[in-house]
Amino acid sequence: MSGSQAILALEDGRYFVGRCVGAKAECYGEVVFNTGITGYQEIFTDPSYCGQIVILTNPEIGNYGTNTADNESERPYIEGLVVREFSEIASNWRSSEHAADFLSKHKIPIISEIDTRALVRHLRTQGSLRGVISSLEGNPERLIEKARSIPTMAGLDLASSVSAKQRYEWTRGVEPCSPSDAVESAGGPAHHVVAFDFGIKHNILRRLVQKGCRVTVVPSLTSAEDVLALKPDGVFLSNGPGDPEPLKTPIKNIRKLVGRVPLFGICLGHQVLGLALGGKTSKLKFGHHGVNHPVLNKTTGKVEITSQNHGFVVEPESLKDSEIELTHFNLNDQTLEGFRSRKDPAFCVQYHPEAAPGPHDSRYLFDEFVNLMKTA
Repeated sequence: MSGSQAILALEDGRYFVGRCVGAKAECYGEVVFNTGITGYQEIFTDPSYCGQIVILTNPEIGNYGTNTADNESERPYIEGLVVREFSEIASNWRSSEHAADFLSKHKIPIISEIDTRALVRHLRTQGSLRGVISSLEGNPERLIEKARSIPTMAGLDLASSVSAKQRYEWTRGVEPCSPSDAVESAGGPAHHVVAFDFGIKHNILRRLVQKGCRVTVVPSLTSAEDVLALKPDGVFLSNGPGDPEPLKTPIKNIRKLVGRVPLFGICLGHQVLGLALGGKTSKLKFGHHGVNHPVLNKTTGKVEITSQNHGFVVEPESLKDSEIELTHFNLNDQTLEGFRSRKDPAFCVQYHPEAAPGPHDSRYLFDEFVNLMKTA
């Protein structure tokens, strides 16, 4: 690991000087923060972070290394990483590679020795900002100008760039660590699920297989006709990066699928389904990124602690009450976290019930999807 200087510069003129760890490089993106204590590898490899520089608020990162089993995709998707301290030592029996080496292989820069508390407080006040991390350029003013030239996240279609290029079958389930992780189907797959890939996480696919589903993953621009030709029992709408509103083709295709086949959406899939049903979306000030967000399930009256990663939300008042039941709300800011159709087999949530590494309060939603396919 290197010890040379690195700079994080923000579009509003503020900058932070720290230490370069790993790759000497320069990166650009929207700067967001994640409050999770563990799960940094899952964050690195979540395609929903494409186009974003991530600040981790836990003060020490990298101390348990990385391993291939915990990847949420084939490679890391964050643009850059900001931390208070990056551990020189990786100490865990599952670790196969130091986290800095893992990111360096993909030329992703890390800046450490940053006052992440001050930086996060600044973003909470100002909102998410465009930024640059560089260990190549030492002039902060030049980096600030570069930050101001980065496209804003609003209006940006990133899902198309991270989606699979061709259709494939997913067959790997969850590696059982407890009886609750065992595959629940005694025979062969009971249901065929076609999953739209807007930036899908591997653990979503593992959970579907665990529930006894045969899973076919299709690119984001796959037509409704081609999906129906696969004879699915249900269609899944995945998470992904960027603004949902530019996804005109997926929105049109999903609108055609409503009422034809059971639908279940997560994160960006929630937003796209909302737009397909006539709703509107808007951008949050600094987004929801973490593993401790309380969500009220209005159907049961219970509070779920949830894993979240999104910068846009569906506006609840834009959905027709006669057609849509609002089922979940965030207790921190009252934003909409889930809804279902009153007349068609379709529902979605804004958060991540597959939650790797956790929490697992919302895994029941996969059971609800299976039950919907059984009764449709």
